[in-house]
Amino acid sequence: MRHNPAAGAVVIMLRTLKMHSMAQAVGELTEQGSPAFEGALPILSQLLKAETADREVRSTAYQLKAARFPNYRDLAGFDFASSEVNEALVRQLHRCEFLEDAHNVVLVGGPGTGKTHVATAIGVQAIEHHRKRVRFFSTVELVNALEQEKLQGRPGQIASRLAHSDLVILDELGYLPFSASGGALLFHLLSKLYERTSVVITTNLSFGEWATVFGDPKMTTALLDRLTHRCHILETGNDSFRFKNSSAKPAKSTKEKPRNLTNVEWTPKVRHEKR
Repeated sequence: MRHNPAAGAVVIMLRTLKMHSMAQAVGELTEQGSPAFEGALPILSQLLKAETADREVRSTAYQLKAARFPNYRDLAGFDFASSEVNEALVRQLHRCEFLEDAHNVVLVGGPGTGKTHVATAIGVQAIEHHRKRVRFFSTVELVNALEQEKLQGRPGQIASRLAHSDLVILDELGYLPFSASGGALLFHLLSKLYERTSVVITTNLSFGEWATVFGDPKMTTALLDRLTHRCHILETGNDSFRFKNSSAKPAKSTKEKPRNLTNVEWTPKVRHEKR
């Protein structure tokens, strides 16, 4: 077989683009050693590189749309100076290595402390730089969808689809209530994703308060044991930097005494990383 590195590179690009018949034809033409074909290889290579780049752009745009982020966010737009979050851990998670082993992330903090921004930035990075499949939900929105599919006699379809995702983001757990049956459905969904799909959850509740959301203390304990197995916990504090930067903020105000958001009643068996 004739060795032609340029032709070999073209064959690889054609196979990547799933143009297998053309890849085989290039191999045959290389064997023939046609000078006209070898002269055309640089042009063919440029055309295939352009096609590859265009497909990657279109694929990324599609995945960003399919993720249904409320807004586009990245870490370049995050104000670490105004946040209590552990910047080093955020940047580590932003590399998305935790997705390879289906690890989870829980961001705990008060409103306006950057939880959704950080979660979204991780999801955007996973799509743009690691070609991962991501789905973002308001937690109440997801629970409503789970209840609706059950009423329609199609339980389990959402869970099956999400099990093929690399990352599921559940935003604002605990901000709005949902029914006990909804809590049970969410529990079963998270159980299905366990060790298959990474989950990022943002919440304003301490772990000890999660039973008020799910309704059943035993079920909540079982969920937390699974969720926090190989989990990274990020505390963002209680001091809203959105409010702090607002012109409506009084000149002097009494700062609420911060509370420990994770070490309340229930302590997960994980490495607890704080700043």
